[in-house]
Amino acid sequence: MANIVVVGAQWGDEGKGKVVDLLAEQSDWVVRYQGGNNAGHTLVVDGKKVVLHLVPSGILQPGCRCVIGNGVVVNPGVLLEELDELAALGHPVTPERLVLSTEAHMILPWHLALDRARESALGDRRIGTTGKGIGPAYEDKVARRGLRVAELFDRAALTARITELLPDTNRRLTEWYGQPPIAVDEVVNALAPVAERLRPFARPATRMLYDAVKRGERILFEGAQGTFLDVDHGTYPFVTSSNTVAGSACAGAGVGPTAISRVFGIAKAYCTRVGAGPFPTELDNALGEKIRAIGHEYGATTGRARRCGWFDVPLLRHAVMVNGMTELALTKLDVLSGLGPIEVATGYTLDGAPIDDVPAGAAALARVQPVYTTFEGWDADLSQVRVWSDLPATCRAYVEALEQLVGVPIPLIGVGPGRESVIHRVPGNG
Repeated sequence: MANIVVVGAQWGDEGKGKVVDLLAEQSDWVVRYQGGNNAGHTLVVDGKKVVLHLVPSGILQPGCRCVIGNGVVVNPGVLLEELDELAALGHPVTPERLVLSTEAHMILPWHLALDRARESALGDRRIGTTGKGIGPAYEDKVARRGLRVAELFDRAALTARITELLPDTNRRLTEWYGQPPIAVDEVVNALAPVAERLRPFARPATRMLYDAVKRGERILFEGAQGTFLDVDHGTYPFVTSSNTVAGSACAGAGVGPTAISRVFGIAKAYCTRVGAGPFPTELDNALGEKIRAIGHEYGATTGRARRCGWFDVPLLRHAVMVNGMTELALTKLDVLSGLGPIEVATGYTLDGAPIDDVPAGAAALARVQPVYTTFEGWDADLSQVRVWSDLPATCRAYVEALEQLVGVPIPLIGVGPGRESVIHRVPGNG
């Protein structure tokens, strides 16, 4: 199996964790390359739900090593909580199984305080962040005032850096947002025990992955969020603070582009979005609520209700383009059972004129009107189907139509939350 990037093709929550878990069975390494604990990957293994926020989904495959790459922003305390939760569920994580890049930037208490204060101050104009400090941490990284994991392990140097950084941060907290200041000793003392527990996991991930590539080992690169939350290619400004697209795997893991040979996109059989921002096919009605209820569409990290709508072909075509997708997994096909006729947005009009791509900017995308094509639905329960030919004919026709419209093969179909609830098919041959 070649080295693969797994990337969300919509607004996140497409089921990447489950697909990564499946592909990890054939991988030697799984690498998380961007984002932070604002993302959650939900897996169901042996009937037990496991929610991961920072640890790569491959951790549940015993033969797989996992890396939290340099492109991830890491809240050290949250990472330890996640490791403890995995151990409690019967999945203890050792330093032999998990590598934390020493070059990854950290989310610290002031990042959370700034994130929440800003969202509160924006009121109705808020972006809809998770309040986990992701944006402020990336801002500090770009402004060259961030702190990296390697700095955790030198207390004197760490204290000096925090002492240098906090005055400016505290001015913003107190004068702009009316929040209490943060004390240097409070942060340093809280980080000391965390540092000791994380020390065995912190290693030079870039070199380790370079050596793995040289040995011909199989690497799976796992993104968080989805294409249209990318800070460059998404529905800006209603986006996350990192590059979520497949190309970001190289920078966020420290590998060259020649190391990547396949890009596996993940899309739901419909669309969802969390938080604010344009959503052309949104069903803001009883049918949207029904899809939300059947699909359990609530955020794995925040519990927020997801907005639901029909499958959007122009959106997916754009995702194929910016990610260089070679194939697509279609998840949650079972949720559409019993809904009656199914609509698919096969085109857009903008201000009354047809357009053939996703327009730049949230304001323009908010004005587009979807052009729908209606497909016949099906009533059968798909949750136990494991063979392509056992799907209802109208269901197979729906998948084949999406495959033709989007322009990439769909070899993997999800029909339930469990690890085993998938259908493997050979596009064109059933």
